[in-house]
Amino acid sequence: MSSNLPKVAWIGLGIMGSPMAENLIKAGYDVTGHTLEQAKVDRLVAAGGKGAASVAEAVRDADVVVTMVPASPQVEAIAYGPDGILENVRSGALLIDMSSITPQTSVDLAAAAKDKGVRVLDAPVSGGEAGAIEAVLSIMVGGEQADFDAARPLLEALGRTIVLCGPHGSGQTVKAANQLIVAVNIQACAEAVVFLEKSGVDLAAALDVLNGGLAGSTVLTRKKDNFLKRDFAPGFRIDLHHKDMGIVTDAARTVGAALPVGAVVAQLVASLRAQGDGGLDHSALLRSVERLSGSQV
Repeated sequence: MSSNLPKVAWIGLGIMGSPMAENLIKAGYDVTGHTLEQAKVDRLVAAGGKGAASVAEAVRDADVVVTMVPASPQVEAIAYGPDGILENVRSGALLIDMSSITPQTSVDLAAAAKDKGVRVLDAPVSGGEAGAIEAVLSIMVGGEQADFDAARPLLEALGRTIVLCGPHGSGQTVKAANQLIVAVNIQACAEAVVFLEKSGVDLAAALDVLNGGLAGSTVLTRKKDNFLKRDFAPGFRIDLHHKDMGIVTDAARTVGAALPVGAVVAQLVASLRAQGDGGLDHSALLRSVERLSGSQV
């Protein structure tokens, strides 16, 4: 264990957080983790990390605190209050929030942390569960250049494309745009799949040739098997994409940007949740196209 590496507290060990924290351990970092489910803390300990019974205990000795939780309310719950990060972490520590939340929540968090002498980066990610496991995530960062430079070695243990996008909240804005592009892309792929199948085409062959041309995308590469096998085990849940479509449509309204196609796809994501598919992978947008096309799903 390299003693010169910063000590890390990791809060949130879900589908993304667990493999990411384990990648830091593999890179030689001393990682203390806390999450709501004890089994996930046990998994971190089995991988060589330490467990903590509370946020306060996890962050007390940390140089860097990384948070990876579902949405703005959870970030606020772990950051603020007497048992939260800001009251218990040492002055001078660096807080890297890798959750996908509203840009305004990130701006507010950075301002509150500054009063405590804590530096903050918003650093949401793209690449899904596979990207987290393989440490090839795209990481979009908002904050100060000096803090980004300090965080970079740690972020390089988690991802491949790591870019400072602007001041606090900018990472979240770029992540919102990412989620807009991904949702619209999945919806277009899903519509193509139903069209191809109803036309009697060999779907696997069709998707292979489409993915080799201008219609090809990371989305199609990653989700092709989900479409072919109707395997919607969650890499990224519809519930979370629903939250993200709310973020992007709200933020776009605030700045005066029209998202006509994004708004339609946001409604399709919402309808999937209403039909009980919120726990499925976002590639399950295929199910809504099938229902609209008269198929029994």
